[in-house]
Amino acid sequence: MLGFQAEPTQDRYDVVIVGGAIMGSSTAWWLTQMGFTGRVLVVERDPSYEKAATALSFSCIRQQFSTELNIRISQFGADFVQSLRARMGGDDRVPELKIQNFGYLYLADSQGFADVLRASQTVQAAAGAGTRLLTPDGIRAEFPFMAVDDLVLGSLNTRDEGYFDGYTVFDWFRRKAREAGVDYLADEVVGLDLSARADRVVGVRLASGRRVGCGTVVNAAGTRGAQVAAMAGIAIPIEPRKRFNWVLRAETPLDRPLPLTIDPSGAFVREVGGGTYMAGGHADDDPAVGFDDFAMDQSLWQDKIWPAIATRIPAFEAVRVISEWAGQYDFNTLDQNAITGPHPDVGNFLFLNGFSGHGLQQSPAMGRATAEWIVHGGYRSLDLSAFHFDRVAEGRALVEAAVI
Repeated sequence: MLGFQAEPTQDRYDVVIVGGAIMGSSTAWWLTQMGFTGRVLVVERDPSYEKAATALSFSCIRQQFSTELNIRISQFGADFVQSLRARMGGDDRVPELKIQNFGYLYLADSQGFADVLRASQTVQAAAGAGTRLLTPDGIRAEFPFMAVDDLVLGSLNTRDEGYFDGYTVFDWFRRKAREAGVDYLADEVVGLDLSARADRVVGVRLASGRRVGCGTVVNAAGTRGAQVAAMAGIAIPIEPRKRFNWVLRAETPLDRPLPLTIDPSGAFVREVGGGTYMAGGHADDDPAVGFDDFAMDQSLWQDKIWPAIATRIPAFEAVRVISEWAGQYDFNTLDQNAITGPHPDVGNFLFLNGFSGHGLQQSPAMGRATAEWIVHGGYRSLDLSAFHFDRVAEGRALVEAAVI
């Protein structure tokens, strides 16, 4: 297991991060950039990352959100991705990354969703995003291969919006964190020990039977986030939800790049290149699933996804599926937004949960904010207090209208 230790080097760590995929590794790396001098341990149950959302993601970034905070988070993410080498100290080993700006295209077939797109575009424009609203004729003019007769409106942005190499960003978060002295341990957190007053986590118990003391715990456990929180006596509304993906080759490739097009049916499809495309979606019945359930639903492609994309883009009537897989969202059932910051009662337990499909693109800002809270006791850049646990405790949803 390259880069992973078989056992902890310390009996106690100042920070223990539960989960070593992109959120945990972003936090670990940012701590090393902020002059944090304490010992940091990242505990990862699956060092292969084979089923982590980080590895199975569509790996896209967008500015098209309905809330300013989510827009700002992704704007920072876009800047971070495209300045990765500079942010990693100018290290020549770090590649120069760019966003493949095919954009996102939201399609509305009802006046109600068209109004949502209009309201969101106003927020996006105020934040400096380049979103344009398109009439059906405007959509047809830009994408003549698309059927638009049932549509009311489209929303398109092709600036800092599209595919990026998220796994490379993750890999360098992890590599640079390790090189700066962060310990990565292949093990699983199975219990948390609380203080006598139950106001702090004082120790982390591992599947190997080991126990390490801790100053701060960061819950970056992905779909298992609720399970880890429950170890501290905390309930959060996070559950695993399946999302299905297909890579397809078109018999007749489109004559121009295809934005990540979100059809009103819920199916979506985007450019890959060379006549290949990536499609995705989920079943209308969308229950929580087991942590290890990655089985494909073979009927979903035939009954929902292919009919939807072939109706929208008739050229996709003749496609061949060349690969397929299922991933999982760490789905926040309250409002599909992140839960961040400290618990109000267990003050050294920090959340980094519930990204509901936005995690890869939000990881630079989320890791930075979590590190700021640990180092400074508050935020120094983006104020993420709107994502704190108090809204969960109050059942107060922070509504984001643009969830895929």
